[in-house]
Amino acid sequence: MTHELDYDVLIIGTGAAGMTLALTLPADLRVALVSKGDLKAGSTEWAQGGVAAVLEAGDSVEQHMLDTERAGAGLCDPAAVRYTVEQSSAAIRWLVDQGVPFTEDAESALGYHLTREGGHSHRRILHAADATGQAIATALASQVLAAEHITVLSWHTAVDLVTTEKLGLQAPAERNRCLGAYLYNRQQDEVISCRARHTVLATGGASKVYLYTSNPDGSTGDGIAMAWRAGCRLANMEFNQFHPTCLYHPHAKSFLISEAVRGEGGRLLLPDGEPFMHHFDERAELAPRDIVARAIDHEMKRLGADHLYLDISHRSADFISEHFPTIQKRCMDYGIDITTTPIPVVPAAHYTCGGIVSDLQGRTDLDHLYAIGECAHTGLHGANRLASNSLLECLVYGRAAAQHITDHPEPVAMPDIPPWDESRVTDSDEDVVIAHNWDEVRRFMWDYVGIVRTSKRLLRARHRVNLLQDEIHEFYSNYRVSNDLLELRNLVAIAEAMIESAIRRRESRGLHYTLDYPETSAEARNTILPGKTRAQTESSPGRL
Repeated sequence: MTHELDYDVLIIGTGAAGMTLALTLPADLRVALVSKGDLKAGSTEWAQGGVAAVLEAGDSVEQHMLDTERAGAGLCDPAAVRYTVEQSSAAIRWLVDQGVPFTEDAESALGYHLTREGGHSHRRILHAADATGQAIATALASQVLAAEHITVLSWHTAVDLVTTEKLGLQAPAERNRCLGAYLYNRQQDEVISCRARHTVLATGGASKVYLYTSNPDGSTGDGIAMAWRAGCRLANMEFNQFHPTCLYHPHAKSFLISEAVRGEGGRLLLPDGEPFMHHFDERAELAPRDIVARAIDHEMKRLGADHLYLDISHRSADFISEHFPTIQKRCMDYGIDITTTPIPVVPAAHYTCGGIVSDLQGRTDLDHLYAIGECAHTGLHGANRLASNSLLECLVYGRAAAQHITDHPEPVAMPDIPPWDESRVTDSDEDVVIAHNWDEVRRFMWDYVGIVRTSKRLLRARHRVNLLQDEIHEFYSNYRVSNDLLELRNLVAIAEAMIESAIRRRESRGLHYTLDYPETSAEARNTILPGKTRAQTESSPGRL
């Protein structure tokens, strides 16, 4: 049976951004948090390194800004960078108040241990050993479950946003506004309508569009794809960050080897044990991730190697156990003793620097629709994200969006959202098509739109994605939805956006490196994709 839910604020995504927003909103608002799995199903749980913040006297806002803008390769928005960095210490204090157990250091005036990561000129990374994301997710989830005004809708996948334009309610002089979303209840196998005065996309990134990724299975770009279909602009989707060091092992799915390992002296080695990073950048292992990832990719291709190595074994066993207990345990599970043996590593898709165009309060092109965290593009990251600015962004913009919602109550009566109509669709007996297409998109994105690109590869990818879209549209129009179908539909939209953005950028900058345009242009410009029109996103009869 289809039914309707009604909230003041609907938050799609339960990572650091979504939970921060929910916990910062006033307790008199009815808040829903939507997760595709359990409450901690977001990417935050997987983050190892920490949160970058200006906390000690030897550091400064200006220096953190300079490091961020240098990593961003000329495309950072200075206003977004300054706002984020200036809010960093307050965000940390808020996390401490929520009970996050950061690693302490009795010898530090701050009382906490700070580490350093690639691209940073100071030790400014506050962390909880090597499982900072897990510590943050656990603390925030505990607070969410204790909050009576927050309802957690676990095992729900967002299908699409509902807008006044889609319902034919938008007057000629009015802006399009978001009214809520359709949600697929995975446990009950039904689509429900959820009306909300404010809707917030906190759905994370889209690195699952690649064959190899450090991200969990749910990172399929759902929020970005839904916002684009609803008419929101996207920015800089060509900049997808590849983390240089993921564990290379046939059974070690998506396990990241933290940037902090290199920050604490870890050395990248060729198969013969020779260091190589000094040939690519004077900062060697502490160069930004795009430089390190390209260097590893170059050496692997030059040597025909499946992987390279990251070695921290020259540090004491006690130091490694204290600072990297999670990494040590996981590697030991696969027979790798990192206190004596180098870690086999490969690059993997890690972070989506582009996303939904949004401002410093998280507002998008649609009234009452916000985007925060990795799915948003505020201009903070530019052409490459500085390490450990991601969790910081989630906290700062989650709090900013909460403040804007609080300051702008919505007294206007809300129209009803019609129920999801499945009267003209049937059950699928060809799910093998979904599985095949899912595999195909991730493989051609890895081969054609990866760390190093060419115009010929990008055009091949565009041809493939156009064919896939036709197949998926036919499937979506005629069969009942499933989680796999919804994620595939979104992945292909993300692939289209990444490919089109990469084709438009005729230079190499930050995370986008193309052999056909290896130089960086004198003028830095964002790549903006206009939102889809209603005609471009029309589905079959029976689907909104």
